[in-house]
Amino acid sequence: MFDLLLYISLGIFSLGLVFKLFTWFSRKISFGAETIATSARLIAAVKGIAGILFSFKLLTLIKVFILDVIFQIRTLKEDPLRWLMHILIYWGFMLLLFMHALEAIISENIFNDYYSTLNPYLFLRDLFGAMVVAGLLIAVCRRFIFKVPRLKTNAMDYYAIIILAVIMASGILLEGMKIASPTVFSDMQEEYAALDEDSDIQALENFWVKEYGLASATVKEPFDQQEIEWGQELNVEYCASCHASNKWAFTGYAMARMLRPVAVGLDHAGAVNFLWYLHFLACFFGLAYLPFSKMFHIIATPVSLLVNSVMSKETSRQENVITRQVMELDACTHCGTCSRYCSAMMASEARGNPYILPSEKMVALKAMAGGKILSQAQRGAIVEGVYLCTNCDRCTVVCPSGINLKELWLSVREDLVQKQGSEPMMLSPFSLVRGLNRNLLSDEAYAKPLRETQKALAGEFDEITRPDRTVALQEEADKKWLLHSDDTDFSCCFGCQICTTVCPVVKNYENPAESLGLLPHQIMYCLGSGLTEAASGARMLWVCLTCYQCQEHCPQQVKVTDLLYELKNKAVQKLEN
Repeated sequence: MFDLLLYISLGIFSLGLVFKLFTWFSRKISFGAETIATSARLIAAVKGIAGILFSFKLLTLIKVFILDVIFQIRTLKEDPLRWLMHILIYWGFMLLLFMHALEAIISENIFNDYYSTLNPYLFLRDLFGAMVVAGLLIAVCRRFIFKVPRLKTNAMDYYAIIILAVIMASGILLEGMKIASPTVFSDMQEEYAALDEDSDIQALENFWVKEYGLASATVKEPFDQQEIEWGQELNVEYCASCHASNKWAFTGYAMARMLRPVAVGLDHAGAVNFLWYLHFLACFFGLAYLPFSKMFHIIATPVSLLVNSVMSKETSRQENVITRQVMELDACTHCGTCSRYCSAMMASEARGNPYILPSEKMVALKAMAGGKILSQAQRGAIVEGVYLCTNCDRCTVVCPSGINLKELWLSVREDLVQKQGSEPMMLSPFSLVRGLNRNLLSDEAYAKPLRETQKALAGEFDEITRPDRTVALQEEADKKWLLHSDDTDFSCCFGCQICTTVCPVVKNYENPAESLGLLPHQIMYCLGSGLTEAASGARMLWVCLTCYQCQEHCPQQVKVTDLLYELKNKAVQKLEN
């Protein structure tokens, strides 16, 4: 039955792993991914891997594997306590998986003399289990006692902690009960020693009660020394060759000593069988569900670290970039490191929107990539979180999983800009970074959201600039578009045109006056002359990158960019009303 459950779990795990790999090459989360077929992405990945393996970049992979995958130096630099927690859980879990859970497949085939009850295997099993328990205790303390800032706990985090806790707790209890169980001792004696004399069985039982942690209803202290010595001889002759002292299983032995007062009663109630089924079902369920849970990052995170160490924005194929970004969603451990360094984290608290934080955006984007249907409020919060990113790149620098978060935000935001509407984007810091990366987009893709924004807001300006306007309409428009900025902001402009000269948008057009309507210095002229509505109708207002070059270079300290911001905000507020 054990082997059957094991192979069923491995089969589900393998199918889940294949499914995950398929999603990496089929799901799309970045702009332009719709036009690239899954087969093309798979072929590009094979070519990329082959190119790396037969180049000097292979040395980089080896270096990253040793430093960042095995020793997790990136995490150590960031947070030693978290590093200790992760090392204990990761390596303890992996070593238990290979040496203990998969002993029939791995340990027995590697070690000819393997017995789980012999050293060093008996000791190592408990050592690896103790590592996981210690790591879990640190994880619980960090989340619920220390309460690390901006460390959010979601359903998958609870699952990871609970399933590991059930596996480890049931395993330690099972080992303790097996050590203390009179039934288990009797079965072992009959199978391996087969003693005929009751006196021999009694002597061996005495020795096991005294030295091995066995509980007994008949053997009581004080022990007869001669009987103990005779029991020791019998143990050496019949038991020692396949069973080391239970004291080497230090966690199980300690549990057996704790359970000794009630062990006989629990043994009669079938506690060993119950704990055996609980432990192995939990292990098999955890193994089978691993590809579909947060725990899959034990595979995806090393892949992310290795891939990002050899991929570059300039040389990587677009197909591989798209695949890598989908894979990075699984590599995220939801550790919250990026959120602690996020430049927009105060906006998250002020707006009450957790999706402004990078770690929470990753959870939401993973759900969206998986086709999960989100409510309108959730989608709006996610859009706001993506737009309010300041592009400072701090999240990428500190990510212990090596995820290129900055490139991911660029790709996702462009996809949202093209599909969700662009008014919020035009008022966000993203307008600058989008302009700086316009070479990555076609002219049509770059211009489309700008045209739609201008079209959505143009009706208001068309109405107030008609030739047949009356004085009353003019006065009404002046009140409608009255700016709250100090008059000196634009009235002291003397037309040096430096704001226009340094503007990167103006430089982009062969005939900027025709393409933009009004140039930055002309907008200041309009404001100084009281022609606020004319300034509000200029296309320049909506293609501004908000780079602050004009404002920083103005010799009169006119707040050019801030004025454009205020005009845009008023336009959007009017549209919403």
